[in-house]
Amino acid sequence: MTVLVLDNPELLANAAVVPGFNAATLVAESKRPQRLRFHFGFNKHMPDASDQAIIRQHAVYLRHNPGISVRVHGHSDNFGAEDYNRFLSRLRTNAVVRLLVSEGIAESRILVAGWGSSRPLATPEDRAANRRVELEYLTDGMAEAL
Repeated sequence: MTVLVLDNPELLANAAVVPGFNAATLVAESKRPQRLRFHFGFNKHMPDASDQAIIRQHAVYLRHNPGISVRVHGHSDNFGAEDYNRFLSRLRTNAVVRLLVSEGIAESRILVAGWGSSRPLATPEDRAANRRVELEYLTDGMAEAL
């Protein structure tokens, strides 16, 4: 039996690659997208196309990490009645959840919270920064405790 020892990482990586195997895809699927916050226009609840693309990347990560759940936090600014702001934050949350579910993530792995304007990111006067959805990753143990 012959054993080949490669101490050159580049040669080792090249030797391990099977034809048709895309190592870049594997790396992308194993890394969680860094962007966890998505902002919305005034009185809007649908993420724009670039945000949808990043949310889809989160779905890919979640599909490849079945032990992780996600909590989706919806927020609004403080303009208008608080009841409507809570409703709008839930609409934003639901839009993100629907996109994750359409990408194959089980609803049981997604927790939702609609905060209205009660948890501003910035000062209440900075309304654009406060109209957002945030993703929070949870391990199975954390999700069960909540």
